[in-house]
Amino acid sequence: MQAFHLYLDSADLAELKTCLPHPAVHGVTTNPTLLRRAGVSRSALPQLLHTCLQLGARQVQAQVHAADTDGILADARQLLAEFNPGQLVVKIPATRDGLRAGAELSAAGFPVTYTAVYALEQAHFAGQLGASYAAPYLGRLEDAGVDGLALIAQMQAALTRSGASTRLLVASVRSRAAYLALLELGVGSITIPPKLFSELFDHRATLDAEIGFLADAAALG
Repeated sequence: MQAFHLYLDSADLAELKTCLPHPAVHGVTTNPTLLRRAGVSRSALPQLLHTCLQLGARQVQAQVHAADTDGILADARQLLAEFNPGQLVVKIPATRDGLRAGAELSAAGFPVTYTAVYALEQAHFAGQLGASYAAPYLGRLEDAGVDGLALIAQMQAALTRSGASTRLLVASVRSRAAYLALLELGVGSITIPPKLFSELFDHRATLDAEIGFLADAAALG
């Protein structure tokens, strides 16, 4: 059985430092939208990702900036050259050209995430082509009127039946309830915004119990 992978979805180093280092976090995912929001230039991306690794992330994910197969491959190789084997996962939109480029990278032993996965067949192709991850967007699916959890359950079932080692990396997760529902489906990985980290890790009843324990411990002398 595969180990579960929890990722943080952010390019804001200050946000990430509120969560890292933590042994429950496998890595950090980024994309051009997150980079733009955080004011991180393309040239500064490798340093950001190396800082995440220094903070304890075991893997980082960065997205290509090209749409055609040759451009995707050139972009991916430029990114990969900055990291040790296995540290960087290349994110590629699950387009026709993206699948073609990703298959070549996977065949060469590089980890790939197909991102913007909105259809069952895209998850199927990700597994068929040896991707490490396929990333459906739960919140965005629901915004579009799709039953996101039902579709993701179908994707997970298809990957399980196929025997593929590809994990679903569910993104656009906006609440604790959504996170727990995804765990029930048995997905292999989830990426969350740092603001959700506290909701999952800092439970008021546990913190209150700790305060009581500490007070009693101090009273013991």
